[in-house]
Amino acid sequence: MSTIKWVIDPTHSEIGFKVKHMMFTNVSGKFSKFDATIESEDNDFENAKIEFTGAIDSITTGNVDRDTHLLSPDFFDAAQFPEIKFSATSFTKINEGEYELVGDLTLHGVTKSVKLAAGYGGLIKDPWGNIKMALSLEGKINRKDWGLNWNSALETGGVLVSEEVRLNIELQFLQQ
Repeated sequence: MSTIKWVIDPTHSEIGFKVKHMMFTNVSGKFSKFDATIESEDNDFENAKIEFTGAIDSITTGNVDRDTHLLSPDFFDAAQFPEIKFSATSFTKINEGEYELVGDLTLHGVTKSVKLAAGYGGLIKDPWGNIKMALSLEGKINRKDWGLNWNSALETGGVLVSEEVRLNIELQFLQQ
């Protein structure tokens, strides 16, 4: 059987995250420059090869000062570590439309395994005859596992930035 290749449609995809700020509100952000590919043996996608890269300097949280701080050595150190990378090690079907995605996430010069819940949105033909596929990914990581340690203690107790980062990723792919 031949391999089916898919490329990301960046105009219909979003790589988002949320982090607690001051222990009680969420700050959302996203990466606006990224690329991803999938190679699969069929449209079931079990054990598909999934690769992702993102440009750290494309991070945006809606606040220029915060974005500048995130790019600094206090956090991502974008000058030294310009990319985030993900390479799937398994993509396992749990139920119809539900998968578990496991892979190696490289960030800030550190590679660790992560597990994400994946929702498969199915296949559809767009008005121009292209075959599209959608995935929704969710998961949590601890930023300190990748050496993103900066924080500031609050007078009232707690810290300014939580260690837990919630990932919320919406992807649309185009069959090649």
